[in-house]
Amino acid sequence: MKTAILGGGLAGVTLARLLSKQGEDVLVLEQDSRIGGLCKSITTDGFTFDIGGSHIIFSRDQEVLSFMHQVLEENRGERKRDTKVFFKNRYIKYPFENGLYELPKEDCFVCLNEFIKTRIALEKGELKDPKNFKEWIYHTFGKGIAEAYLVPYNEKIWNYPLDQISAHWVEGRVPRPPVEDIIKAAVGIETEGYAHQSVFSYPVEGGIEALIEAIARPVSNQIRTGYKVSTIHKNGDQWEISNGTETIRADRLISTLPLQSLQLCLTDLPEEVRTAISDLKYNSIVCVGIGLNGQTLPFSWMYLPEKEGTAANRISFPSNFSTEVAPNGCSSILAEITYNAGDKTDQMSNAEVVRDTISALGDAGILDPEKVRTALAVRHQFAYVVYDLAWQQNMKIIRDYFSSAEISLVGRFSQFEYLNMDGVIRSVLDFVGRS
Repeated sequence: MKTAILGGGLAGVTLARLLSKQGEDVLVLEQDSRIGGLCKSITTDGFTFDIGGSHIIFSRDQEVLSFMHQVLEENRGERKRDTKVFFKNRYIKYPFENGLYELPKEDCFVCLNEFIKTRIALEKGELKDPKNFKEWIYHTFGKGIAEAYLVPYNEKIWNYPLDQISAHWVEGRVPRPPVEDIIKAAVGIETEGYAHQSVFSYPVEGGIEALIEAIARPVSNQIRTGYKVSTIHKNGDQWEISNGTETIRADRLISTLPLQSLQLCLTDLPEEVRTAISDLKYNSIVCVGIGLNGQTLPFSWMYLPEKEGTAANRISFPSNFSTEVAPNGCSSILAEITYNAGDKTDQMSNAEVVRDTISALGDAGILDPEKVRTALAVRHQFAYVVYDLAWQQNMKIIRDYFSSAEISLVGRFSQFEYLNMDGVIRSVLDFVGRS
């Protein structure tokens, strides 16, 4: 049986590796000249940047974590997380609720007081179940933490009204902080949140794309790049996949493409399904890589919730992940800005985005514009899945159809779920285990 896999990102190459290991004849079809998807890296002037956003290797899932560690072999370094939230020109420990003691005292009091009041109201049954993501933030963390950090940060990253985002996806993904940890943090006793990422891995050389290349290595001769699928047809028991000039036939079809791209290849898609896909919400991203002479801040990454200043919601420091991704005596920053079609960032040129990012980070004291040695901006149309209130209804229509059509959907934008790298690999492992 021959299996065609559409898309050569993390999901596609992992599927190829694992299915091939089981003895299947697989072929990956990737439209770009290189594999990687959102996990691509680029090297310019001696600096290596992950151009689909900052990626690190961590997971609560030990099977997935072991897989990533094993494929990287010796090209893996470990770092201890040192992450901050930039708040009122202070570097506050991340997660924010674990760094309350570093806030101005008035802000610390408001955050602690509102958290306790909210927890009491919850225990007394005075709070109804949250109807949306915004209500969930207030119900979980209280007004103080919500308005100082979580609401403005999430408004930045999602670029979508928080009261129009579903709360169903948050439980289990964002842990409820223990009361004792919040109190300890407020009085200055060290606590640690998100312990599963307190130590993380990263490739020594090559950026995060080195992980994709390592996964793909055993099946490199089964990956076809530069093949942009234009039409997909079922002819009897076989799939016919064409790029307009060549047709490839396969017995099984797995798509890791964004649903919005996949639907363009299917001429007989029911209108109900086409409408459901069109109604799905997502964000695009522009990543700004900045190479600096001299050293940068000593942090791993940093969240930027405040609306004033930079449009970036997060910056990372790749040269603190690995000393090999910047020239000797240099360092690097990667800024991430989410946007949607037609908004201010979408209408700016890459040069304008780079200029504004450097200027804003300079004004904040995060970098010295005089030390900028190189800079670039790269955009990706599909970056974040937005769980709007209609997501569950639309996805049921989509999944029911593709299941009946025998087109398997695997990966972040094919399953249309907010999956980190470990979540993508878990989705592949589960699929392979069922197939």
